[in-house]
Amino acid sequence: MEKAKLSVIQLFALMFIFEMGTALVVSYGTNAGKDAWLAILLALCGGIVLFYIFHFLYRQYPNLLFTGYIREIFSKHFGWIVGLLYCLYFLYICGRNVRELGDLLVSSTLSETPLLAINLTLVLVICYVIHLGIEVVGRTAEVFMVVLLLLGAAGNFFVLVSGDVDFHQIRPFLEHGWKPIFTTAFPHLLIFPFGEMIAFTMLLPYLNRPQLVKRAWLAAVISSGVILSWTVLLNTSVLGIDVMERSVFPTLTAVGKVNLFDFIERLDAIVVFTLLITVFFKASIYLYAAVIGIADLFKLRTYHQILFPTGTIVIFLSLTMASSFSEQGERLP
Repeated sequence: MEKAKLSVIQLFALMFIFEMGTALVVSYGTNAGKDAWLAILLALCGGIVLFYIFHFLYRQYPNLLFTGYIREIFSKHFGWIVGLLYCLYFLYICGRNVRELGDLLVSSTLSETPLLAINLTLVLVICYVIHLGIEVVGRTAEVFMVVLLLLGAAGNFFVLVSGDVDFHQIRPFLEHGWKPIFTTAFPHLLIFPFGEMIAFTMLLPYLNRPQLVKRAWLAAVISSGVILSWTVLLNTSVLGIDVMERSVFPTLTAVGKVNLFDFIERLDAIVVFTLLITVFFKASIYLYAAVIGIADLFKLRTYHQILFPTGTIVIFLSLTMASSFSEQGERLP
């Protein structure tokens, strides 16, 4: 472990941005139809249950990383294998997030830019920030959380006053009963994004006030879950469920429809900047969790010596995991 400390505000900022991630932009929960927003709230309840499991483990081993106490629970050798598998999982999801941002940028604003150039630039910046330490990542998250909230408020305001919102499109309530809501919430929405919070089991030992971890984690999970539910509800009200199900990036499509007085338009840049912020921090946390976990498992003196080689693996994964975004979307998160 590096010698670093995270404040409660920094932990909250990292968790909040992490939960937003790509879920704000990609097609999310549409298997539940018009009740996708309700399925997210239901999955949020499951996310709170997962928190209590992670929190219980943290209280038992407050000074150990996940890769450390998993060996205490499952024995030295089997726990080592489980810890390594989780580190590889962190790397895969990191590459997946980088790929999703690259696909959005290529399809919306940088159509002539090679995907390699976008992914390479992003990962290099992520590696540089992680090289400076988790405290730098936390302080940066504090600043960008404010930017993210301002972008979100602006986007919501312009969509609501644009005249494109029709809340009748989310009716009738429970059109197909509770079954599609439950099957969508569990396990898909529970895993993505609420189950992904397991990455923070690699950061909790750095918290400078451990007694406040419960308050910060629950606040981040609940607030982000409510915002995700509202975003899906608003997208459905603007686009209708048919367009929502066909759209690759429904939030981008919904915001792109805004046209006030033939003057305020092309606001899809708000969505692009939002995803850039959320993916940057989410991928940073995943990459940091992976490298510090690998360093712990292999008893390395510091994670810095494997940071850039691991970043190279992330770039390779982001380019080769799928031939297109549509193919990637068919795979489990």
